[in-house]
Amino acid sequence: MLRCCLLAATAGLVTIGILTIYAIGHPKQVDTNARIQGYKDTGTPPSINNQQSSIVHRPSSINKYSNKWKKQLAFAGVGLIGLVLVNLFHYQRLGSISYLLYGVILAMLAMLLVDKMGLITLPFVHDRLGMHRWIRIGFGFLVQPSEFCKIAYVLALAWYLRFRSNYRTFVGLVGPFALTLLAMVLILLEPDLGTTLLLTPVLFTMLFVAGAKVKHLAIILCIGLAISPILWQFMRPYQRMRISSVLLQNKKIMHAAKNNEKLANILVGDPDKLRTWRRAEGYQLLHAKRAIASGGLAGYGFGKGPYLQNQKYLKLPEADNDLIFAMIGHQFGILGCAAVLLLYILLIACAVELAWLNTDPFGRLVAVGIAASLAVQVLVNVGMVLGMMPITGLTLPLISYGGSSMVANLIAVGLLNNIGRHRPFSVAKKPFEY
Repeated sequence: MLRCCLLAATAGLVTIGILTIYAIGHPKQVDTNARIQGYKDTGTPPSINNQQSSIVHRPSSINKYSNKWKKQLAFAGVGLIGLVLVNLFHYQRLGSISYLLYGVILAMLAMLLVDKMGLITLPFVHDRLGMHRWIRIGFGFLVQPSEFCKIAYVLALAWYLRFRSNYRTFVGLVGPFALTLLAMVLILLEPDLGTTLLLTPVLFTMLFVAGAKVKHLAIILCIGLAISPILWQFMRPYQRMRISSVLLQNKKIMHAAKNNEKLANILVGDPDKLRTWRRAEGYQLLHAKRAIASGGLAGYGFGKGPYLQNQKYLKLPEADNDLIFAMIGHQFGILGCAAVLLLYILLIACAVELAWLNTDPFGRLVAVGIAASLAVQVLVNVGMVLGMMPITGLTLPLISYGGSSMVANLIAVGLLNNIGRHRPFSVAKKPFEY
């Protein structure tokens, strides 16, 4: 029953994602006129401010999202195959090759870095907007190694921690953190800030469950917070803007920055950016909030709403990917958002329960790592849409558009199902009881 709930929640989330991507590419046709208003300082041409404009359904041939639902359906099919394949053998077999799998992923990440630095031009590396995250595997397909790194990392760390006790000392934490930093540095240089930040809470969660002392983890966390101002100085301008944008939503902070050049330099680097922030760096953040807020309690309905039916003027960048939760709220309102979050809660609760019921240290840690990874992705992505967290490019698992993300997450669900199928019987005490 537990595994049935796990798979049912997964199927529900995948279905919602495909339907939402379809709606973005095929909005409902509306013949009535709609008033376009309230877009002052958002980048909308002045000629259409507060004027009547007919919302017309654009032909799918000119909608860049029109065929993405078919691709997402294909990605889900490949992911389903991966889910089945990972259940054809005992999950412990992956433990013995976990370091090898992790090493292969790190090698792929290293190749991306080599190509980005210009040391060697690799024809199979695909770059987009200066980001080197993808590897071509033929037939037009791209693979994002950082997505599969999430699984390989959890497997390798779980295998490392399964029988050890030295990480209960402060010095003993060097090994797990070194294992984590290898991937974090390579992914950060792609650059991919979202996935980089994901690994840290997964590490802390797995260490806590494995039995690491809370005071040691707290000390490391305090050290990280203490050096964060130093790291701020080395961040790129666009990375600073993503973090500062969360603060600039506050009128008092925006006003203070406009009147204090030193504060403006700290937040955005160039005070002139404050004048164009709403139309530039802050556009995505502000419109994501407006899209989800405009849905109200029940939303506009499937395929309906200004951000779907008037995409010529109301554009929401990455509507099918990073900000797809905003489009769910736009169509189905608070009720639709609550339904999606309940499915995630069910999925993560099943993963935690599988970990609790398993007496095998490796299986328990893998389940905990996957649960933590899913939970962090959901919290960060929803936080981005609500304007509570910086937009880091972290996708909404099983819903956002993307082949690597979909396949990797379905394989992770397959691993959870595998762990549930092979619970070892033991009369000994449960592991990690200190």
